Amino acid sequence: MLESLIAADKNLLVYLNGLGSSSYDSFWLFITKQINWLPFFLVLLYCLYKKVSLKTLGVIVLFLAGLITFTDQMTNLVKYSVARPRPCNTEDIKELIRVVKCSPTLSFFSGHASNSTATMLFLFLILRKYYKYAFLVFIFPLVFAYSRIYLSLHFPGDILVGYCFGIFSGTLFYILFKYIETKYADKLH
Repeated sequence: MLESLIAADKNLLVYLNGLGSSSYDSFWLFITKQINWLPFFLVLLYCLYKKVSLKTLGVIVLFLAGLITFTDQMTNLVKYSVARPRPCNTEDIKELIRVVKCSPTLSFFSGHASNSTATMLFLFLILRKYYKYAFLVFIFPLVFAYSRIYLSLHFPGDILVGYCFGIFSGTLFYILFKYIETKYADKLH
């Protein structure tokens, strides 16, 4: 069963990665860098700033820092436990894929997918009561994580599991945030 899932994951990667072309490589290399998304993150912080108190915004930023740390460390723990090589370092398929970027680090599961999903879910759950189109924040993890497949840095399964872990951790931290916000409501406003 596991072997058939791994084979399907490899086949899907070969297909999706093969859709790329060198004319789009620089775009996807730009997309995959977190720092290039800084204006997007600043807009989200500004949207929060307009709707919540400065103290609440400070708590949200602390929760985001904790969420990213938690998600990142759990991702690394799993990566080193599973020790799955990245597609660009996988012998049986590396001749079949377009290697746009490679890294010697491990693949399962995607930190880009887990962190981006966790943070955007956490922010969406806060922003949804203030903004009708808050769901648009999910464009970020979708595009950001796909860049990893395009570049040959992750298998689709790595992305899917990263999304699932991101949903879990983003929800967990939102529940903790709501608890703190409710318990200390008088001090946060």
